[in-house]
Amino acid sequence: MGAASVVEQTAAERFLDGGRIVLVGASDDPKSFSSTIAKELTARGCDVVPVNPGRSEVAGRRCYPDVGSVPGPVDRVLVMVPAEPALDVVRDCIRAGVQQIWLFRGVGGPGATSPQASDLCREAGADVIDGACPLMFLAPVGWFHRMHRTVRRVRGSVVT
Repeated sequence: MGAASVVEQTAAERFLDGGRIVLVGASDDPKSFSSTIAKELTARGCDVVPVNPGRSEVAGRRCYPDVGSVPGPVDRVLVMVPAEPALDVVRDCIRAGVQQIWLFRGVGGPGATSPQASDLCREAGADVIDGACPLMFLAPVGWFHRMHRTVRRVRGSVVT
C-alpha cells in the first residue's frame, strides 16, 4: 500500500455538511462498509442517493446505474468502488459536472484511489478528497476513526 494522500479536514467537513450525496457502490449488505457509511450519513441529515449498476433499489431507495442517471444536479459524489472501476466513475462524474468527488480509502487497501483518478478530478477542476474514510470526519467521530484521523494528522496526511 502506498503513502496516503493529504486530506484537508475542512474540505472533508464541507463535503459532509448535509445535503445530497451520491454514493457509488451502494449496498444493502449490512457487512458492506458502504452500507454503514450510508446509514451514518443519513442519520446526520444527508440525502444519500445510491448508485450501483447491479441494483434497482438499495435501503428502500431507488438506485441508479451511474452518476449520469441521477436526476437533478449532482454536486457531491462519494466513490466506494475499487480503483479500476473508480476511473470510469470519475469520468462519469466529470461528464455530469460534479464539483466534489471523494475517493474512499479505508484500512487495508487502495479503495477507490489511484493517481489517475485524482489527476482526472484535478484536471477537470473538481475538488477531490483522495484516500480517506468519511467516518474520520463525520461528527460525532467514533473512537476508532478519531484515533485513525489523529494518527494520520501526526503523519501529516490530514491537515486542518
